[in-house]
Amino acid sequence: MRALLTTLGIVIGVGAVIAMMEIGSGSSAALQDAISSMGANVLMIQPGTASSGGISFGAGSVTTLTPGDAEALAKQCPALRGVAPEVRARTQVVYGNRNWVPSWMTGTTPVYLEVANWSMAEGDFFTERDVLAANKVCVLGQTVVRELFQGESPIGKEIRVKNVSFRVVGMLASKGANMMGMDQDDILLAPWTTLKYRVTGSTLTTANQSAAASTASGADTSGAINTLSKIYPGQASLYPERSAAQLANNPMPVRFENIDRMMAAAKDAASVPAAIDQITSVLRERHRIRPGDPADFNIRDMTEMTKTLASTSNLMTNLLLSVAMISLLVGGVGIMNIMLVSVTERTREIGLRMAVGARGRDILRQFLVEAVLLCLLGGAMGIIFGHGGSKLVQAVLGWPVATSPGAIAASVLVAASVGIVFGFYPAWRASRLDPIDALRYE
Repeated sequence: MRALLTTLGIVIGVGAVIAMMEIGSGSSAALQDAISSMGANVLMIQPGTASSGGISFGAGSVTTLTPGDAEALAKQCPALRGVAPEVRARTQVVYGNRNWVPSWMTGTTPVYLEVANWSMAEGDFFTERDVLAANKVCVLGQTVVRELFQGESPIGKEIRVKNVSFRVVGMLASKGANMMGMDQDDILLAPWTTLKYRVTGSTLTTANQSAAASTASGADTSGAINTLSKIYPGQASLYPERSAAQLANNPMPVRFENIDRMMAAAKDAASVPAAIDQITSVLRERHRIRPGDPADFNIRDMTEMTKTLASTSNLMTNLLLSVAMISLLVGGVGIMNIMLVSVTERTREIGLRMAVGARGRDILRQFLVEAVLLCLLGGAMGIIFGHGGSKLVQAVLGWPVATSPGAIAASVLVAASVGIVFGFYPAWRASRLDPIDALRYE
C-alpha cells in the first residue's frame, strides 16, 4: 500500500503527459486536416476597413466589393490561380415533408470548386452559363443530402429555398469539420446571381432603371466610372453592359450589385505575399482610394491564421505538459523520501548483506533497481489512466485524440529516469553504511 501511495505522483504525472500528448496530437491532426480541406494558400478578401475613427469594422459592416472586382483580380494578379466571389444567405431548405437550415448557404461561381479545394462526389458543379442566367440550380454538401434525402440520390431532385425551386445538379465530396469545429458538409452552393436576386430579395428596380435610362439616352460613358459598381465601363468583362431591351428580358444587372466577400487562392505558398500586394494594388486603384487613405477592404491570409491557431494550441499543450512534469517531480521527491525511509528500516538487512560479502555497488544497484521499478509501475498505471482519460474526453467533449506511441515510449523513459535520479541518493546512502554499525542498529 505504501508503495502504491508513493507512486501516485508518478501515476498522475505520466497520466497527464499521456493525456495531453494524445489530445495535442489529435488537435494538431484535426487542424492539419482543416487546413487541407480549406484549400491551399487561401486569401479571404472582405469589405470594410480595419478601423476608422477608432471603431473597427468587420466583414458585412459595409459593402464595397463587386463581381467586377473578382474578375479584375483574376485578370490582373498573376500570383493568383483563382478568385471566387461569394454571396451568403441563411434560410430553410425544403424537400417533400423534410426541411433543413444549412450552416453555409453560399452563392459563387464555378471557380469556387478549385479555390476551396473541393471535389464532386456525384453529379456536376454549376456552370458559368448558370451564373450569367441566374439559373435555379444548386450543389449540396453531404450533411444537407443526408438530412433531406435520407439515402436517396439528390441529383435531379427539386428542393425549395425560400419558396424558390432549385434543381440539384451535384453533391460535394465530404470534408468534415473545419478548424473552428463547424461542419463544412452542411452547405448549399448556388450561382451567386441566383442566390442574391432570387433568394435574398435584393431589389433590381433601381439598378435596372438606371442602366436602361443610361443606355436609352445614348450617353457616352467611355472613360467614366460607374459609381454603383466602381467598374471601368470600357473594361472587357464576363458581365458586359446590356441594352435596355436586354435588361428588360433578363433583369440580372450583375455590374450593379455588391458581393459579400471573395475567396482567392495563391499559386503556391511563396506567392502569397506577392498575391496580397497585387490584390491591394488592384482594389485600391479600382476603388479610387487615394494614397494614405485607409482601404475599404481587408485581406486575411487563412494560412497565417491557421498557423497562429496551431501555435496557440501548441503553447497550451506545452503549458499543460509543464504542469504534468511538475507532478512528475513531486512524484520523484516522494520516491526519494520512501526510499530513504526504506534504507533506514532495512539498515540491519544491509549490514547483514555486507557482512556476508555484498559490496557497496551491490547495495547501490539493489536500491536503485527498486526505485526504478516503483517508477515504472507508476508509469504503467499512468499510461493506462492517461489513455483512458483522453478517450473519456473524446467521448464526452468530442475533442479529437490520437494515440501517440512516441509519447508512451517517452513516458516510460521519463519514469525510469525519475527513478534513477531520485533513487540514486537513497541508494548511495545505503551503499555507504558501515557493516558493523549497520548490524548494531536497533
